[in-house]
Amino acid sequence: MNDHHFVLRLAQVQDLPQVLDLVQGLADFEQESDAVTATINDYNLAFANDKIWVNLALVENNIVGFTLCYDTFSTWKGKMFYLEDFYVADNFRSKGIGQGLFDAFIKEAKNRECKLVKWQVLDWNTRAVHFYERNLATIEREWWNGKIIF
Repeated sequence: MNDHHFVLRLAQVQDLPQVLDLVQGLADFEQESDAVTATINDYNLAFANDKIWVNLALVENNIVGFTLCYDTFSTWKGKMFYLEDFYVADNFRSKGIGQGLFDAFIKEAKNRECKLVKWQVLDWNTRAVHFYERNLATIEREWWNGKIIF
C-alpha cells in the first residue's frame, strides 16, 4: 500500500455509523471516552437537515479520517465555518491525510464565502497545535470555554 494514496469524498448517510465510530476514537484519544452521548439518530437528523458537512478520507475504501463542520456566524466577522471534529486514525497519521482534509475544509469555507474558520484544540495536543501553526493559524490562548450540558 502506498502510504500517501488516499481519497477524499463527502460522506453519505450510510457512512454516518463509521463517522460516529471515529468520533468515539477521537474521544478516546482526548481521554473523554464516556463523553460521547450523541446517537446515530442525532447524526442522521443533522445530516438530513444539512446541519453538518462531513468529509471523509479513505485508504483502500476504508474510512480512516474525517472532518465534521457546520455553518455558524461571528458577530464580529460575519459568516463562519466551524470545524467541530477533525480526526485521522492513529496508524494513518503523518501521511498527508490530515493536511488533505484540512485543505478541503479551508476550500469549502472559501466556497461558502466565509470570513473565517474556527475550531478548538487541546493545549496538551502539541502535534495538533504545531500542525495548525504550520497552516498559519492563530492559536488563541486567552479564551476559556464555557458550556452547559443538558
